[in-house]
Amino acid sequence: MKKIRYGIIGFGNFAERAIMPAIRSVNNSELVAIQKRSLDTAKSKAAEYSIPFYFDSVEALVSSKEIDAVFIVSANSQHHKETLLAAKAKKHVIVEKPMAVSFLQAKEMIEVCEVHNVKFMAGHMLRFSPLLQRMKEMINSGIIGEITFAQSPFVYDAQQSQRKWVLDKKNAGGGPLFDIGIHCLDSIRFVLNDDQIVNVKNLMNPQHTETGVEKTSLLSFQFSKGTIGSVYTSIQTSYRQSFIEFFGTKGSISAFYFTPSNTPVTLEVKLGKGGLIDSINHEEILVPNLYELEISHFSDCILNDAKPFVDAHSSLHNQHILELALK
Repeated sequence: MKKIRYGIIGFGNFAERAIMPAIRSVNNSELVAIQKRSLDTAKSKAAEYSIPFYFDSVEALVSSKEIDAVFIVSANSQHHKETLLAAKAKKHVIVEKPMAVSFLQAKEMIEVCEVHNVKFMAGHMLRFSPLLQRMKEMINSGIIGEITFAQSPFVYDAQQSQRKWVLDKKNAGGGPLFDIGIHCLDSIRFVLNDDQIVNVKNLMNPQHTETGVEKTSLLSFQFSKGTIGSVYTSIQTSYRQSFIEFFGTKGSISAFYFTPSNTPVTLEVKLGKGGLIDSINHEEILVPNLYELEISHFSDCILNDAKPFVDAHSSLHNQHILELALK
């Protein structure tokens, strides 16, 4: 079976822990190259993991004829430049979320990939989650009625993160809203199947400066069909927790810890009657490795010349919402 040969741009802790194992675990993909800023470190990591090629520049990596596609896992501020370099070198691109630090950057990334006829996909791996797909199915069935509200808080302790650049506005673009809130926002949009958000308001603490980002954010928004939503994010909480919930005129569905891979998740369905909760039902859903599903799908798209499941223009709308939130 033909395999898509990947190079990882920005081979740091996250790529080492999540992206590299995922590429190696799927049968239509293989990891052949990595890039780090230090050639010595890249060489050392390549030797440690038996990776054939290593580079200290993106230009050198994308110039290699041994590579078909890149997975960009660098700081947010680098995504735009690196995507353009890869596309112009005819390499297909998966880029970690958020796509970029501005709407115009994200728009140009998509356009350049289209011009050079390479596949492009933003790393919204939660769209591959059977939990979110089940929520979408239930909402479409009408079991909880017309959706009136959706919410998703996601918190963690940034002091435990090795990615110190997430607090630097130049490199991150924004604080926890850009880092983890993008997952919540995209998940709500995916489940509701309502692409257009028409009203955005955001509270941040502290306010952005020229160099610093918010540490806590409350984003509220309204969809074109009327549904209201909110995303609360913080990097000042002593533990990590994610949650997603949808309220309808007949009940609600929700799940804690909806973001991790390789874990069972409990989907809770509450239905009301006569002004009271009439029933509470639980459904156990095993969430597999979402990075493996994401990479396998993208490789299939390259091999079969198909359109990626995560639509680029939907990802661009996410970037538009993030930009409005900062204003």
